[in-house]
Amino acid sequence: MGDPLRFRDDPAPDEPGVSLDAFLNQKDATSVLLEAGDDVRALLPELGRVRLVEIDFPRFRDGRGFSSASILREAGYTGEIRAIGDVLIDLVFFMRRCGFDSFEPDAPFHPGAVDAALSRYPDVYQSATDGRVPVWALRHPQFATERRQFLPLVWTVVRHLARAPYINQTIVP
Repeated sequence: MGDPLRFRDDPAPDEPGVSLDAFLNQKDATSVLLEAGDDVRALLPELGRVRLVEIDFPRFRDGRGFSSASILREAGYTGEIRAIGDVLIDLVFFMRRCGFDSFEPDAPFHPGAVDAALSRYPDVYQSATDGRVPVWALRHPQFATERRQFLPLVWTVVRHLARAPYINQTIVP
């Protein structure tokens, strides 16, 4: 693997990522490597000291990393999020929308292919962490304002329910 493809102007972090468990158990690490299956929410209290989050894609069919990047951006993380592993050029557009701003794929991208992938879809149809305005909001700005005011309340309820002890338990009659 060569240099990562970056969409940032700041200097690239040079510290290799350590596992999530190792990161949480030491106080001097600034880069973390999230493996498939790691719960990114465990990292949220430590975001202030994180410069780089590397999210591994062991297989292109494993999309959990998309959710991890979105969770980090929605929590206010502004540091670098790098996709590593089996990252396909076809997914770069969608990864950028979820919050990835650097890529280190197993097989290097051709520069022209990156430009083509990022310009393939001029319009978007749903909100994401990249701040692009969806087509429906451009057509009906009054609904976009109402939705922006309503979504924080929805996410508060979802987070509250996710912490409830009865969630994910099987109810046996």
